[in-house]
Amino acid sequence: MNALGFPGNAYNINCALKTLRRMMNLAQEWGMIAKVPRIKLAKELGRNLLLNCEAERKLLPFCGPLLRDIIVLLRDTGMRPKKELFSMRIENLDWNNRVIFVPDSKTPTGRRFIPMSDRVLDVLMVRCAGRREGWASPANSVAGHITTIDKQFRKARADADLPVGLKLYCSRHDFGTEMLQRTGNLALVMRVMGQTSTKAAMQYQHPDLEHIRTALNLTRAKPEQENRIN
Repeated sequence: MNALGFPGNAYNINCALKTLRRMMNLAQEWGMIAKVPRIKLAKELGRNLLLNCEAERKLLPFCGPLLRDIIVLLRDTGMRPKKELFSMRIENLDWNNRVIFVPDSKTPTGRRFIPMSDRVLDVLMVRCAGRREGWASPANSVAGHITTIDKQFRKARADADLPVGLKLYCSRHDFGTEMLQRTGNLALVMRVMGQTSTKAAMQYQHPDLEHIRTALNLTRAKPEQENRIN
């Protein structure tokens, strides 16, 4: 019996399997096959690394200007790298209200406004200086803008002695985690990140266990103090 295999991680494998499943469903609708076989998706494990302040501090000394800007923008906007940030256009930057409009994304709910932090405003003003339209990160590519910066990131990551599991996309997980901790408003964080499913949103949450440890220590200390007093 022959088995079909796909390269890459579980996410890439599942993308291919979902495409295959869709093709077979269409083939059944068109009468080309009698039955669609059951296709089991691979188990996806969530990301457990964050591109946080400490990782940024270690990375930036080994980054060129473009990668440095990309890391700052990703960390402060929570945008998806390839689908959203790399294809950002100057026309969608509202300088007066300091917001970024995302017109197209992975999902329909991805159309949203994202506030510019002070760092994001500084970076974008330099990158877009003297231009009123066009790509914020133009490049000599078919698309006209940068489509990948993985090679530069891998080198900087190695030079900074950071784990190979750390990806640019980890910045989105860090953004979701930090913004929920800071605001306590899950609905607001989901809206800024372009999410509608609470289940999907929670995949981007990596709570700081130090909060639990502190709460435990405070709670456990009370009975001991009362016993000493009695």
